Amino acid sequence: MSATDRRIVIVGDSIAGCTAARELRARGHRGSIVMIGADADGCYARPPLSKHMLKGEAAEAETWDMADLDLTSIVDPAVSLDAETRTVTTADGTAVPYDALIVASGASARRIAAPDQAGETVLRTFADVRALRPTLDEASTAIVVGAGFLGMEVASACVARGTAVTVVDVDPPLQRLLGSFLSDAIVARAEAASVEFVRADTPVALVGDPVTGIEFADRTLTADLVVTCAGDEPQTGWLDSTGIADRIGVGIDYRCATDIPGIYAAGDVAYSRTASRRAPFWSNAVAQGKVAAASALGIEPTCAPTDDYFWTEILGLSIKVVGPLPLQGDPTVLEGSVDDGSALLQWTHQDGRTTIVAFGIKKPVGLLRRLARENTLSTT
Repeated sequence: MSATDRRIVIVGDSIAGCTAARELRARGHRGSIVMIGADADGCYARPPLSKHMLKGEAAEAETWDMADLDLTSIVDPAVSLDAETRTVTTADGTAVPYDALIVASGASARRIAAPDQAGETVLRTFADVRALRPTLDEASTAIVVGAGFLGMEVASACVARGTAVTVVDVDPPLQRLLGSFLSDAIVARAEAASVEFVRADTPVALVGDPVTGIEFADRTLTADLVVTCAGDEPQTGWLDSTGIADRIGVGIDYRCATDIPGIYAAGDVAYSRTASRRAPFWSNAVAQGKVAAASALGIEPTCAPTDDYFWTEILGLSIKVVGPLPLQGDPTVLEGSVDDGSALLQWTHQDGRTTIVAFGIKKPVGLLRRLARENTLSTT
């Protein structure tokens, strides 16, 4: 059997899984492709969920039409993998054989509710948005647990709808990745929009059944709406018996290969074994989907398995980042002013690499990539 005729199974209808399927066809794969997904809404883009849909700017998810790829779609979660017989089994008992497997099962929202505690609200799927929007429409107060990218985007949606919002975290907003300089700028902008920030020096617990608020240390806060934005957890339960998944996720090499021959991984479920951490950004999922597809076919990928680019939108201000994270210290201001909400910034890391940030300033991503590349070359 030639590599282009083999049966390839993709577990996960995520951006990584969908990218892998499209890349397989683009690279000449003629054999069957089976995509096993667990989301009844099918394949869609997740970034717009918090950036646009939660604000009411879009009514429907940005779905992807995969009909032209001639693939078999199974909407039933994978529950186990037998690597010896090369078989994936779904919840209803369907056994799906493969010649090559791409693990793209993504991640799920990390929850902090107590066992059997009802009413915890998270935002990860289109179904979550549909459930959250009516409550947000009626809420006059909200608490967001977590000041990362998602938490700040949810807080922005609250502000856009006139909902008084309090953001709670152990660290200032986005400080762990973007550093104190940008975190301080984001806090100033958010506080000017009446967002309240509360530092929690102990773990946060949800109170009420259903949930009505949070408690930490000796404080209790209540609101009409409480949203948990406390990160995510890789979907690896169906891989428990295989040995390729650990507490971080599924470890991969530069070809997105796992430790088991014929099995590759991509997207939020995967992490680079050289970095020992996941980087669950949309751009990485796309890059890894392409690399995993090429590797499954035994041909050279057209890109690297990482792409140091992401963007977010906070209170109407777009932040685009090209280059490695985290950021430390103050940047070089290449253009504009952070105080004015329009600046082009540069950080040079100790290893000579460069990170470029467009903070509220309109710059094409291609330009940001070129600046990062050119400045890295000039400092190494």
